[in-house]
Amino acid sequence: MFDGPFDVFALIIAIIAFLIAIKASSQATELRRRLNLLEEKFYAQRPVVQPPPLMPAQVQAETPATPAAEPPPLAPEAEPTPPPLVAEEVAPPPLEPTPAADTPPPPVPEAAPAPGFEERLGTRWVVWIGGLALALGGFFMVRYSIEAGLVGPGVRVFLGGLFAAALLGAGEWTRRKESISSIHALPIANIPAILTAAGTAVAFATIYAAYALYGFLVPATAFVLLGIVAMGTLAAALLHGPALAGLGVVGAFVTPILVSSGKPDYWALYIYLAIVTAASFGLARIRLWRWLAVTTIAFAVLWIFPGLDTNEVQVAPHAFHVIAGFVLAALLVVCGFMFGPTIEDGEIEPISSGALGAYLFGAMLVVLSSAHADLALIAFTLLVGGTLFVAWRAPAATGALGAAAATVFVVFAEWAVRANPDMLVLPGGPMPGIGPVATDSSVTLHLVTAAIFAAGFGVAGFLAQGRSNWPIIPVVWSAAGVATPIAILVALYARIAHLDRSIPFAILAVLLAAAFGVATEALTGREERPGVATSIALFATGTLGALALALTFALEKGWLTIALALMSLGTAWISLQRPIPVLRRLAAIFAAIVTARIVYDPRIVGDAVGTTPIFNWLLWGYGLPAASFWCASVFLRRRADDAPLRVVEAAAILFTALLAFMEVRHLATGGDMISPPSLLEFALQVCVALAMAIGLERLRLRSRSIVHNVGAVVLTAIAGLISVFGLFILENPLIWRIDVGGAVFNLLLLGYALPAVLMLLLSYAVVGKRGKVYANTIAGGALVFALAYVTLEIRRFYHGPILSTGPTTGAEQYTYSIGWLAFGVVLLGVGILVNSERARLASAAVIALTILKAFVIDMSTLTGVYRALSFMCLGVVLVAIGWLYQRILFRRQVPPPAPQTGS
Repeated sequence: MFDGPFDVFALIIAIIAFLIAIKASSQATELRRRLNLLEEKFYAQRPVVQPPPLMPAQVQAETPATPAAEPPPLAPEAEPTPPPLVAEEVAPPPLEPTPAADTPPPPVPEAAPAPGFEERLGTRWVVWIGGLALALGGFFMVRYSIEAGLVGPGVRVFLGGLFAAALLGAGEWTRRKESISSIHALPIANIPAILTAAGTAVAFATIYAAYALYGFLVPATAFVLLGIVAMGTLAAALLHGPALAGLGVVGAFVTPILVSSGKPDYWALYIYLAIVTAASFGLARIRLWRWLAVTTIAFAVLWIFPGLDTNEVQVAPHAFHVIAGFVLAALLVVCGFMFGPTIEDGEIEPISSGALGAYLFGAMLVVLSSAHADLALIAFTLLVGGTLFVAWRAPAATGALGAAAATVFVVFAEWAVRANPDMLVLPGGPMPGIGPVATDSSVTLHLVTAAIFAAGFGVAGFLAQGRSNWPIIPVVWSAAGVATPIAILVALYARIAHLDRSIPFAILAVLLAAAFGVATEALTGREERPGVATSIALFATGTLGALALALTFALEKGWLTIALALMSLGTAWISLQRPIPVLRRLAAIFAAIVTARIVYDPRIVGDAVGTTPIFNWLLWGYGLPAASFWCASVFLRRRADDAPLRVVEAAAILFTALLAFMEVRHLATGGDMISPPSLLEFALQVCVALAMAIGLERLRLRSRSIVHNVGAVVLTAIAGLISVFGLFILENPLIWRIDVGGAVFNLLLLGYALPAVLMLLLSYAVVGKRGKVYANTIAGGALVFALAYVTLEIRRFYHGPILSTGPTTGAEQYTYSIGWLAFGVVLLGVGILVNSERARLASAAVIALTILKAFVIDMSTLTGVYRALSFMCLGVVLVAIGWLYQRILFRRQVPPPAPQTGS
């Protein structure tokens, strides 16, 4: 076990160094392996140069003479023989050398085999373990000397420093020996790097022990010494590789934690961190170590948090820290800007954008933690402006625009909800000790900053169009240029107008919409460039969004619902004039917003609906949006049947149904929208749902719209549910004491007869268009409602308007049987006249039910003449029905008699 913080710290440092060395060395080995493969492939594919083929004269000249051959006669020297004339032109030698047919191709070198277990054990693992053992050996030696009392504290520190120096010297000596040797070290087990890393770890531990354990060093001296070791480690990483770089950056950023005091000096801390960050970024730039840049940024952002949770945040040093880090990242990390690495044009590089975004996040934290102090807000404004400038010059950092827009919105949104804005506009100023003070988060500074941000993002987003050959760059600029001004305007409206009507903010929204509209028209007239079409759509979306905000700011909540619905209609119409795909989606978004609005308050205007039937606020609040959505769906259908069209169609059906249902409820309750339902309400709702389902069934045959198809089914299902649970259970006059009204024109006619007729019409509307089961189910519902109406009307005749009271007499039971039989006969007659099999089957079902009633109920309850008449009538009707079926429906032709032949 470890006895003190020195041992724990020593072990942690050693393990961290060991892990970083393994990871970095593994990356270096992978790079070396890829390089070797490229070299082998290059030498394997290099062509072998063959000598050109010999000409015939050369072949003859180089042919060796045979003994039988005689030398040719010598020509006279005075008269040289002219060259012979040739009839054909001699072909020139081939331009490219061709290898001889019998020359074998050069052998392809085989890839080096993977190292085996023994090689890995002897060349890698022992080196890693050896480096870790050296570091731990130094720590344990110091521990042993302490336990045995061999040396005093001063000697221990001196020996630790001496051992660190010895390891560092050994690492440098082995590095120089390897540099002049023909034997190359394995990158994954570089012995000089391991020795130097171990020496660095021991140096860190020794200085920390001299400060923390023995008090030999004051905090300032220990801080400087640890910083020197960290910086030296980063410098040595240029020679020894990434292992030391990782150890150095970790040690440099952890040093302020190890050396702390009761009263922290943030200026000294952040100046030191700026130097460390500059060194780390410089090393990452020189060696192109992306991991080192990311690690540095992560540590730098974490160092923003200390001191933010205190009551008095020291804004100046924190602001210096984020500004210094932002500038260093822009100079050394952002690709294509100043001293940053090069990158292909048009590519958004994640580390470049993420580095700027990280420091923007830090500046945002400073603003929020300092309660929007002026200096913090100014520093944040400078970083946002710097982001726009860097992204303008270096496309690799364009992704930081999203982070800039998001942080701007967070800052102003938090400012909007931080305090009660009413206290800022009191005539006499805020009351002492209550609410925010007048100087808290200067409103003027925020307004000026908001104007700068809105103008900067908007103008830059417009001017950036056409500057890049890659579509993603202008799209990001236009998205930030549209979203940021709108978000700022919403935040200011929430802060200053407190979400109430505000004509000045409505005017600002109209001006913003006009600016976006001008930008849309200007971009439309330009030549086609990558990404411009999407940017036009974004600016057009901003135009409509700003107009929607203007309506929001200027109108009451009820009129706002209507205005947003009209915005959907206007957007759909504009999509016909300017076929921009995003406009169709925007029309659907407006429809979705209005739909979500009614979920919050279905009455739209609260209690101010009014008491006048039909002509009340529900007609305007639901009728105008329904009409707008129906018209918008017509405009959208002219171009395509897509998701936006279906959303608008669904909203049109929803608002039409809600208009009918809400008006029914208003009529049935006398304007009291929260009273319990009644038989009248359920009856009217069933009729309305069935009527709309019939209309949608007719409409879907022409439009072929899946929304109309599904809407018809949904409304039919709703009518069925209200019928079962509302008319037959919750408000059934046979069960509950309900006044149904007059003898003929009463609630029974409205609640049971009319739904039966509508169900019958709906069944005929879907027959042959949908499944047979679906149509027959609706027809069966019509039969049930018709029979229920006949039964309830008979009971109304005997019991008056209250059907649930009084005994059932024999005459009433007999009347039920007669009435059911009559109803069955009527159905049979209709089926025969119009040749409807369904009507005849319905008649058979009613008559079967009547027979069942006669044998189950009438036989046991009726007495005397009523029982006899009941069965007599039933028999007569059944015989008559049989005669009709035999003589009319299924009559058989009697074959003529066979003629008689004479005998």
